[in-house]
Amino acid sequence: MSDYSVIGQSVYRRDATQKVTGQVLHVGNIEMPGLLHVAVLRSPYPHARIKRIEKSRAEALDGVAAVITGADIADMPGVDPYFGPAFRDQPILAIDRVLHVGDPVVAVVAEDRRRAENALQLIEIEYEPLPAVLNVLDAVKPDAPLIHEELRPARAFADLAHMEASQKSNICYHYKLRKGDVENAFAEADRIFEDTFSSPPAQHMPMEPHVTLVYLDESQRINVWTATQTPSFVRTELANIFGIPMNRIRVRVPYLGGGYGAKLYVKLEPLVTSLALITRRPVRYALTREEEFQTITKHGVVAKLKTAVKDGNISARRCEVYWDTGAYAEIGPRVVHKSGYTSAGPYRIPNVWIDSYCVYTNKTPAGAFRGFGVPQVIWAYDSQMDIIARALGADPVEFRLRHALDEGEPFATGTPVYSFGLKESIRQAAQAIEWSKPRAPKSGTKLRGKGIASGVKAVLTPSISGAIVIMNADESVNVLSSTVEMGQGSETMMAQIVAEELGVPFDKVHIVQPDTDITPYDTITAGSRSTYHMGNAVRMAASKIKGELFSVVAAKLEVSAEDLVARDGRIFVRGTKERGMTISEAFLAKFGSLGTTMTGEAICQSTAAPMDPETGQSEKCTEYWFPSASAAEVEVDTETGQVSVVKFLSVGDTGTAINPKHCEQQLLGSATTHLGLSLFEEMIFEEGQLINGSLLDYQIASIKDLPETFEPIVVEVPHESGPFGAKGVGETGTLTVSAAIANAIEDAAGIRVRELPITPEKILRRLAEKRQTNKG
Repeated sequence: MSDYSVIGQSVYRRDATQKVTGQVLHVGNIEMPGLLHVAVLRSPYPHARIKRIEKSRAEALDGVAAVITGADIADMPGVDPYFGPAFRDQPILAIDRVLHVGDPVVAVVAEDRRRAENALQLIEIEYEPLPAVLNVLDAVKPDAPLIHEELRPARAFADLAHMEASQKSNICYHYKLRKGDVENAFAEADRIFEDTFSSPPAQHMPMEPHVTLVYLDESQRINVWTATQTPSFVRTELANIFGIPMNRIRVRVPYLGGGYGAKLYVKLEPLVTSLALITRRPVRYALTREEEFQTITKHGVVAKLKTAVKDGNISARRCEVYWDTGAYAEIGPRVVHKSGYTSAGPYRIPNVWIDSYCVYTNKTPAGAFRGFGVPQVIWAYDSQMDIIARALGADPVEFRLRHALDEGEPFATGTPVYSFGLKESIRQAAQAIEWSKPRAPKSGTKLRGKGIASGVKAVLTPSISGAIVIMNADESVNVLSSTVEMGQGSETMMAQIVAEELGVPFDKVHIVQPDTDITPYDTITAGSRSTYHMGNAVRMAASKIKGELFSVVAAKLEVSAEDLVARDGRIFVRGTKERGMTISEAFLAKFGSLGTTMTGEAICQSTAAPMDPETGQSEKCTEYWFPSASAAEVEVDTETGQVSVVKFLSVGDTGTAINPKHCEQQLLGSATTHLGLSLFEEMIFEEGQLINGSLLDYQIASIKDLPETFEPIVVEVPHESGPFGAKGVGETGTLTVSAAIANAIEDAAGIRVRELPITPEKILRRLAEKRQTNKG
């Protein structure tokens, strides 16, 4: 272990005390003189034409400042009324047509929320219902109703620069991967396995809803306080929509009450900015919990896998994956691309064919969700890994280890894998669940079984993180970063890295929250990228300051700067701590004054080699990987169908663990989310209407749902380019939960469920089918 003072230590979260005592600022807590509030009238139809809007009675209501339609916004000079990170296909308010139940149509701005909601009752809208497409497989049929006539690529991100306007189809993006000769491998196979797996849409359910406040300052600049994971993107998108320079827009983000991908890109900001510009007063809009369900979801997915086996090894795999992106593309194309190329798994398969489709339907838009789509494809491929292993009479753990890629081997994309602790994660999971221990004989109505699953996610590449580090003469430090603290511990991580690099106490590092007037550009706070990208940026920025200080001290001591060490607020000759200077003394030597500062600025910019559009091959498709494994022990009640997870191990390769306790908490927190998604959580639609769109009807995992034994295992395979060897861990625990549970259920009861969530009804149905088959 390297001799670090702060790195590798489980220091307490910097924001813990403030949060548990209710002292932190959230957007919903901000009050301003003259603040107006918003309520929105939404579509009751999944697809309809807007024939008439009558709003005069609402406008006349006392306390109402404005009643705004999509046509009103489209008529604003210089305004583009459409937005979106992949395609500019989503109107700020509906124009001409509504495309899903809950599509926003009319916004009312009033002195308080109640008056705004009362005004909604006075608005009359005449709709002409149109044919709707509500199933992702129906949407790809040639005769399906067309949801968007034309598409405008947004060109917002480097990895989406290749996006083109699609043909007349509900498929807005198609990712292809071709490796080897799949057809020949199927022709020569000893056995072929074909399975279809599905996972439904779900809600992110952050504790804090979406909320945005916008006002014009004394210079008539647009000031935005918003609950977002992407402050830099929000500023850029608002500049594009309203046709004004970016320096006329200031975006600030305090602490978020959770995000999980729901608060990426823009959501409420274009609408609230429009209303502030129209009324010339501060405006705040906070979604209700019911509106959250109508704003963004996790992608529902259907994955069809066909796998060939020759001489006991997988020789080919063909994947067709259909992603229901809802009425608007949102970030669906990126999800389909980044998750699509992992659809065959992290296994040694010589022939691979992948088609990954991003498909419009008349349902709530789907976007990023913790895991960025990868849990949906691992649910498919690692469930099938167990199916194949059991059919071949092979041990499922050994079967995975035999096929798992080794360090330096090429992934299906042709990209070599490095810092790839997949096999070690599988071994640790198997050991922790006592996989090799003989199973007890099955008897009675409650059956126990064990399951393993493994998989990987690739980090978003290319992407950019910039940071500025300012050191004061008293050795205190300010870090300027646009990474958003939303509960993941990013502020603590950055403070540990900077403290280690500069040799100052951890508690002397202050993190400045995102403010686009002063904090540099950051692509997104998502995708488990912040520790690596922003961690590298703050370390490099701090290193520039350290280099200047070392030069000063080296000259004073007449030694080489390479022989110096910074620790405990001192810079001294390695091995001779007394021969050195305090940081304050070094400042005084450099400037002759102690009221001074030193500044370092750096950018971490990861790069990727472009993928061949026909084969999906790339020498480098990602900067690094997140290997994951899960092990579950379940108890299946054959009388009720109830599944209880009695033991669960979440294993992840984090690289160097900057803060081991935080890494463990991330593994368990993300696994908890997917325990719920595996066993009971889903959004249920009937004819386009969501029937469980509130917390009265929508169940999420609580502490009562956690297993009796619920433990994290951190595997550390350092990455040579990571800050002190670190990678990310925020999503690792999500990836393999569902497949591990389904595999354990088959081990227990001999049944296979291929549709999430794994409800008691589905268990009982499979048990009945099994009994019927055994009778036959």
